[in-house]
Amino acid sequence: MKKHLSVLFLLLSCLMVLSACSIGSQDEVSKDKTYKVGIDVTYPPFEYKDGDTYKGIDIDIIKAIAKDQGFKIKFEAMDFSGIIPALQANQLDVAIAGMSITPERKKVVTFSDPYFKAGLILVVKDDNNKIKSVDDLKGQKVAVKKGTTGAKYATDNADKLGITVTQFNDSPAMFQEVKNGNAAALIEDYPVISYANKQQNLGLKLVGDRLNGDNYGIAVLKGENEELMKKINKGLANLKESGEYDKIVDTYLK
Repeated sequence: MKKHLSVLFLLLSCLMVLSACSIGSQDEVSKDKTYKVGIDVTYPPFEYKDGDTYKGIDIDIIKAIAKDQGFKIKFEAMDFSGIIPALQANQLDVAIAGMSITPERKKVVTFSDPYFKAGLILVVKDDNNKIKSVDDLKGQKVAVKKGTTGAKYATDNADKLGITVTQFNDSPAMFQEVKNGNAAALIEDYPVISYANKQQNLGLKLVGDRLNGDNYGIAVLKGENEELMKKINKGLANLKESGEYDKIVDTYLK
């Protein structure tokens, strides 16, 4: 009996050693791993391409977090509507794309602490003086970008507002639709359209009050990369505490 117990104890000891070695090797791999970060580069001032370089608030924030927490990242640019499916298909590890924290998305992804307070706004052509709020949209066509909270707001309220919703893959196409007069208005995140209109003179103007009060978050697939999310939240907190976060935002919005 004692011999059997001794053998059992020896086997358990070996298993514990092997387990410890396995954990150690996993930690080693995680330090060397390069995490794939999904972005949408048609979304200035948060993400855009300048030549061969990615720039924007989101780009600078995730770079600063990675540097602060000591992990590596590689950007993967794609349409916004494809980012969450890419997380689900394990083609991405992280997503930062001006993504609003919503109950629907939280069923699929885990969000970081909020890193930016945004909100939707109604936008019309600069010579349109008839539409001043969503109450003036009855019988009109409204342009939105696929997969966004603006698209959800428009489709959820289409019957109530009496509008026809047209969806586009990117923001520039959506802007052009209104500028050309093919749609009466568009719905977009306030900081995005405000920045774009000032930088590019789009021939558009913002009207009415903000339609909601969205917060943006960094996302990972629910149940995956939990340790990475802890580092992201820690890094974000450090950026805010040091003042680096404010410097990044002020670079693009002031």
